[in-house]
Amino acid sequence: MSLIYIVEDDRNISEIESFSLKNSGYETAVFETAKDFYEALARRMPSLVLLDVMLPDEDGLCIVEKLRKDPLTQQIPIIMVTAKSTEMDKVKGLDMGADDYLSKPFGVMELISRVKALLRRNGKGRAERCLTIGCVLLDDERHVVSVNNRPCELTHKEYELLKMLMLRAGIVTGRTEILDQVWGTDFQGESRTLDMHIKTLRQKLGEAGKMIRTVRNVGYILDL
Repeated sequence: MSLIYIVEDDRNISEIESFSLKNSGYETAVFETAKDFYEALARRMPSLVLLDVMLPDEDGLCIVEKLRKDPLTQQIPIIMVTAKSTEMDKVKGLDMGADDYLSKPFGVMELISRVKALLRRNGKGRAERCLTIGCVLLDDERHVVSVNNRPCELTHKEYELLKMLMLRAGIVTGRTEILDQVWGTDFQGESRTLDMHIKTLRQKLGEAGKMIRTVRNVGYILDL
């Protein structure tokens, strides 16, 4: 189920948005301030954000700019919702990085249609580039990894090792195959190199590292 964050300080509007979206099968969370929104964002990433321009503690356009500069949030679809309806207002919002613009007052059907269209458009082609298992997300398009929505810094080999294990999740992969795929068929080093990288990868992933299981005398598997 897609999670939609509603950032809106007008409770009458946020209640209408939330009720309509829930009736259409979406999960929603409502925030009246940018501060509350940022705190929630650190815990869980939404599928889409409905963002009011006029908030009590921060301008909505500034929020868009911050989201687009952060590698972890720059791909989140954003629909600006505002009473400002002049062409220049819309252009400014779109130039800052918003994906769509909804002017108040708006109809419920229009809201749902725009949300569906943006989620559908954003989802095309991203499924294969984004791998998610448990709390671990690997975005191959941006070459970033996050655990519980927090950045996880990996070396190139650690990244390629994790990617291979995630692509083959639930399947035991032999040591020789891993070395050939990640280090290359001309690798002349010791096989212990793989064990050392698995150890550091587990450490960096924290609790999620326990998903990487050693299969004695065979290789490794990422448990689902």
